[in-house]
Amino acid sequence: MARFQPFVMERMMSKFEQDVDYNLSESGVHPLLLRELFKDHPDALEAILDSDLNYPHVNGIPELRWNVASLYDGAGPENILVTVGGIEANYIATRSLLGAGDEIVVMLPNYMQIWGVAKNHGLLLKTFRLREERGWAPDLAELEERVTSATKVIAICNPNNPTGQILTEAEMEAMVAAADRVGAWILADEVYRGAEREGRAMSPSFYGRYDRVIATGSMSKAYGMPGLRLGWLVGPTEILDQAWARHEYITLSATILANRIAAFALSPEILPRLLERTRGFIGAGWSVLEAWLACHEGIFRVTPPRASAVAFLRYHLDLNSTLLADRLRREQGVLIVPGDHFGMDRFLRISFGLPRNTLVAGLGRIRDLIYEGARALGG
Repeated sequence: MARFQPFVMERMMSKFEQDVDYNLSESGVHPLLLRELFKDHPDALEAILDSDLNYPHVNGIPELRWNVASLYDGAGPENILVTVGGIEANYIATRSLLGAGDEIVVMLPNYMQIWGVAKNHGLLLKTFRLREERGWAPDLAELEERVTSATKVIAICNPNNPTGQILTEAEMEAMVAAADRVGAWILADEVYRGAEREGRAMSPSFYGRYDRVIATGSMSKAYGMPGLRLGWLVGPTEILDQAWARHEYITLSATILANRIAAFALSPEILPRLLERTRGFIGAGWSVLEAWLACHEGIFRVTPPRASAVAFLRYHLDLNSTLLADRLRREQGVLIVPGDHFGMDRFLRISFGLPRNTLVAGLGRIRDLIYEGARALGG
């Protein structure tokens, strides 16, 4: 069989997330109920119930593409391709821009999908880092060194998974300048736009800053609908057409129900309510996690995330992160993501965008393992 790099985080979550008592590995806020979405809008729900279960527009129904385009300055529906989740959007964008032997420069830490795609498809992979000692700011000098005349794509995650940090305008412009210097594309995973913890404004997009940008988004993180399995690409029409051709080989289309529900959710009337819900979970959950961390001084350290529903914690225990996460799952029924999944041992990614009772109980079990299981951890 061909050598294959598994997506280790998603493998772990696929195997275990449905079978634990407390899933603190999820990276979005607590999922929305369908009933909650259509509250006070019975006519819209009736329209959904009257949907014929046919194929939709393969590139996304027009109403949805209009609503997605409204999230990006200067974009129109022709600049949008609807996909089955952000994960398909990232995949077909990467495969449209790059072939075997092409060079890609990837931000780390990052959602490791594109890193794995590069490994599995024979790309020349280079990386540049966000630096913890600088509050997870990007090492722009390292980026400049990594980007060469052979670089075809710079892959960025902003707001960042797992750190929750948001690039400054100056940092974004420096990345655009690095790409422009060699004519490279920027592939920007922006699924956390709208999930800001600080302020009410949506984080800026790379789209529109440079003529070679593809940005990806999803209904999962900022909108609380991961199970809808709907995402998108926004970019120039000519590259979207190439991605569309690959979309037809992989999934053909998202479902008609996903298209219509997402179009309703992103409508001007409903969108602000969804973002308010998301930020409510993030704000309340962060307060719970922050108080919990204060009770564990000396064990954990964190740079407070500016966006997302996850925190990337450094811990001071003499135990590998995968072993620690495995103990938590087996002994306490709590699932978290070990830093090893981002190539960074002695870190844990913990979700906090959850109902208070769930979060308090899950964190309590982590505390139990740390303190009551001290002998086991030492062994």
